Amino acid sequence: MFTWSLHGDGKHPEPGRSVAPDERLTYPRTIGIGAQHVLAMMGSTLLVPAITGMPASTTMFFSAIGTALFLTITRNRVPSYLGSSFAFIAPLAAAGVNAGNGELDAATIGRGLGGILLAGILLAIVGLIVTRFGAGWIDRSMPPVVTGAIVALIGLNLAGAAKNQWNASPWTALVTLAATLIAMVAFKGFISRVAILFGAVVGGVFSAIRGEWTTPLDSFGGETAVDHIANASWFGLPTFHTPTFDGSVLVAFVPVVIILIAENIGHLKSVSAMTDRNLDPETGRALLADGTATIIAGLGGGSGTTTYAENIGVMAATRVYSTLAYWAAAAVALLLSLVPKFGAMVSVIPQGILGGLSTLLFGLIAILGARIWVENKVDFTKPVNLVTAAVALIVGTADYTATAGSMVFNGIALGAIAALVIYHGLGWIGRRAGTHAVASPAFIEGDED
Repeated sequence: MFTWSLHGDGKHPEPGRSVAPDERLTYPRTIGIGAQHVLAMMGSTLLVPAITGMPASTTMFFSAIGTALFLTITRNRVPSYLGSSFAFIAPLAAAGVNAGNGELDAATIGRGLGGILLAGILLAIVGLIVTRFGAGWIDRSMPPVVTGAIVALIGLNLAGAAKNQWNASPWTALVTLAATLIAMVAFKGFISRVAILFGAVVGGVFSAIRGEWTTPLDSFGGETAVDHIANASWFGLPTFHTPTFDGSVLVAFVPVVIILIAENIGHLKSVSAMTDRNLDPETGRALLADGTATIIAGLGGGSGTTTYAENIGVMAATRVYSTLAYWAAAAVALLLSLVPKFGAMVSVIPQGILGGLSTLLFGLIAILGARIWVENKVDFTKPVNLVTAAVALIVGTADYTATAGSMVFNGIALGAIAALVIYHGLGWIGRRAGTHAVASPAFIEGDED
């Protein structure tokens, strides 16, 4: 499992061939490709702690550990990097874990970590079930119309947070967003795949010209961003936190599991197509691995993880699918997590930069839901499909709330519940009454009529 054969001369992929997961280039080249993977994931992975206010170095630390766990559990057969999942931002905000609230105390972070831990446990359980029984039950219980609605409403639920960050410095936000969008379409190769990082750098330069890095920050005791970075040490262990469990916020993290399932399965199919290998048998292990990585992150203070599309793009460009390169990436990320100055820089990123990036990224989460509908050919002429999505989106976007004792259900939880109850409830009524055909393609493939 931990052996890689040398591909050709070890210097370049042979003509017409790719470097397979169980192959490698020379060690210097492998390390270089690993460092490139770190650059590709860095913009998105570090944006999560920048938005939530959680320690950036700790997030990077558990991203590295999570990637190593993923490679081990999948037996080095699935080349993937585990970075921070944006799906956790909304429930973390519901738990009070938000950079806009200033420097967070350990109790607040602990509440968020409890939710991350719960999501990791649930995802790991799903992975174990898939390993034993296959993934067909996921399609039957959460068909594309439901999954798409839940993914979309999580992105839309974050719209208000993006607006608040944008309003903190509209011009910086606009420049950051414009630079990111232009990098995506005007450049080829690597720069287009690190467009988020590129936009953040351009926005950082523009905000520095505007003096936003030298403005005293109330959340850091009047210290400027520049001073905060300068006062951080060059070497030190990340800051670790322990989870606590607050029933009033835990429920908001449950729908996140659906997004993690969709992302993992989607990325696995992409890697299968690129490597020309059937990785479907690894689905259960991949879900278990991501769940385990998220559990470890929740226990120590990191962000919940997911497999990263950015790194799939790097593989497509380099045609190097060696899992050893991802071990190298994990090692590089681990070293960066031991540089507090690096984490300090992330923690003081001006809000305008975050606003520009959030406007794009939260919107992309919402569009991912629509993409699920399109790719699975969901038929919205059928009333059950139509009302499932309609009600769930409004409940989630407007952030409806409900209480049951000490439990508080926010828009994400209520929207997810609404999607599941409406789809299965009305589908059952329609079939019994004989008024509607089955609502989703997933059921046509199953045992239903």
